Amino acid sequence: MTICINLDVMMAKRKMRLKSLAEAVGITEANLSILKNGKAKAVRLSTLDKLCEVLECQPGDILEFEVNSDDNDS
Repeated sequence: MTICINLDVMMAKRKMRLKSLAEAVGITEANLSILKNGKAKAVRLSTLDKLCEVLECQPGDILEFEVNSDDNDS
């Protein structure tokens, strides 16, 4: 089971660049890049809240739960 981050999809839909989103949310470009690339181990709810506010979306538009095919074999 995996949580996928679809931040890049939402950024593209809103025509928003990493730098401007980072400034609007109040986090560094480096930390936003880590989140966008799915390398983050956690995300603060306050950060998710601000991302949703700026991108005008719901948390489910950014986060997606996927079941890995390996998990179905058990």
